[in-house]
Amino acid sequence: MKINFSRQNIYLLAVSLFLLIFVLVFSFAVMIPEGKSYRVKKTELKKENLELKQLSDFAIEKEVILQKLQGDNSHAIKAFDAEFSAERFEKQHRNFFSSLSVSKRTKLEDEDGFSVYEVNTTSEISSPKSFYNFLDSVNKSDWVIGINFPINFKREGEMISSSFTMRVYSNNKESNSSK
Repeated sequence: MKINFSRQNIYLLAVSLFLLIFVLVFSFAVMIPEGKSYRVKKTELKKENLELKQLSDFAIEKEVILQKLQGDNSHAIKAFDAEFSAERFEKQHRNFFSSLSVSKRTKLEDEDGFSVYEVNTTSEISSPKSFYNFLDSVNKSDWVIGINFPINFKREGEMISSSFTMRVYSNNKESNSSK
């Protein structure tokens, strides 16, 4: 029995065998090792995407809180940016006192990025109630002011003479301009 193969079938068988060997070598040499590293990288990517989503949610949450705080405290934020003016302070708060004088403003050492000025104030009032009204007004003023103790009161006839020092806080212009 003689098997007769045509030349075309032999070429087709040789090319098919070559392609089969090529596919097997390519699979074991390239695809399988790369598949393992692909799975590792895919797992790492999932972890990083999860971490990115958590950080994005955290950033959005903090942005909402920041916007709320900025809205609630916009007056205080603007007060830190306002430059202190003794004349304007006297004009705004003169109605609480019979006489009000604000003396020299001395610059103290900066505290936590804020410029601090100490202002000496002397005044005459007719009753302590007007001084308390003044303190309430200072809380709503255009500046961030801290009244330092002791507050000295001295009775002079019908009037009460008072003297106290205030600290006026404002944003430090030098540190903000470099940012």
